[in-house]
Amino acid sequence: MNFLIQQLNAEMIEGIERPAFGPGDTVVVSVRVKEGDRERLQAFEGVVIAKRNRGINSAFTVRKISHGEGVERVFPLYGPNVAAIEV
Repeated sequence: MNFLIQQLNAEMIEGIERPAFGPGDTVVVSVRVKEGDRERLQAFEGVVIAKRNRGINSAFTVRKISHGEGVERVFPLYGPNVAAIEV
């Protein structure tokens, strides 16, 4: 059973290209935002403070300062709403 799950995860990750980055890197994450029947890209720029490598469930946390407040957001590395990642 575990082999089947690992194989399916590997197939899902296969076609998605993501740049190599780690904690301390500044990244710009383009996120797809759906508002009603429209869809647009929203940029979130900040410093990567954490990265979790768990195959298809990999995620990373980006922190930025917006209007004097610290904002942290967790993004799934292979999520369908993450359009692009620029380092």
